[in-house]
Amino acid sequence: AKLKDTYADTLPRMVSKRTGRIHASFHQTGAVTGRLSSSGPNLQNIPIRTALGREIRRAFVPRDGQHLLLSADYSQIELRVLAHFSQDEALLSAFRADQDVHAFVAAQVFGVEPGQVSSEQRARAKAVNFGIVYGQTPFGLARQTGMSRTDAKQFIERYFARYPGVRRFLDACVEKVRQTGAATTILGRRRPIEDIHSRNPARRSAAERLAVNTVVQGTAADLIKRAMVAIHQRLAEQPDVARMLIQVHDELVFEVRKDGVKGVTAMVREQMSNALPLDVPIKVDVGVGQNWLEAK
Repeated sequence: AKLKDTYADTLPRMVSKRTGRIHASFHQTGAVTGRLSSSGPNLQNIPIRTALGREIRRAFVPRDGQHLLLSADYSQIELRVLAHFSQDEALLSAFRADQDVHAFVAAQVFGVEPGQVSSEQRARAKAVNFGIVYGQTPFGLARQTGMSRTDAKQFIERYFARYPGVRRFLDACVEKVRQTGAATTILGRRRPIEDIHSRNPARRSAAERLAVNTVVQGTAADLIKRAMVAIHQRLAEQPDVARMLIQVHDELVFEVRKDGVKGVTAMVREQMSNALPLDVPIKVDVGVGQNWLEAK
């Protein structure tokens, strides 16, 4: 019912009679982390987790049969930013070797060969990898993966024992906010965090999570915005070949003339991969299709 009310019924009514397109607004300062936000409608919130939700994306198509949609998506960008800032040797080497970082972490934490990692072990490692910058707790990990709280606690302890650089980075983020009252991204964007000295434990721990998350997620936001500026400048040189349509956090979507797909793909990948100098390779997944679902 929510899909029907929010998307299937609503989106067609928002198509401009003049252009035949939906025109959303994007807000540069709408999210405290520095990410763009979207409204009228919120095109950054089109579902992708369920099969039915993904069908909504099938409705987004290029202007005509001579064009395709191209989706370019940063791969595990926040983890790569974490590796860059933490300078943890094991994490850096995994990305430099282009390994499956979730399987790599699972193998190291569980003490098995990479080829012997089970899907369950990989899922647990993935939950910790993505949760670590959001202050993943044993309770949260246990709830997310179905493991016991004792096992979750042990897993997190083993993770930090194996990746001491990550632990040092998290502690340094919190300490910097305690000293300066603010967290800073790679490009110097500053976010005040006032509750870091709160006597309320819940507010203080939330502030500690923000101290880390602001640096990592905020830097990822800096990265894609820098890429967007560079790509916009390149596309302006050939405006009839492609246009940037939307940004969905780590993903950019373009409408591209069929005969320009190869060149635009190479240009977009190059600009996104080199938007900022990180100490790990930045990987970009690119897909092309007749609609947004196919391209993704």
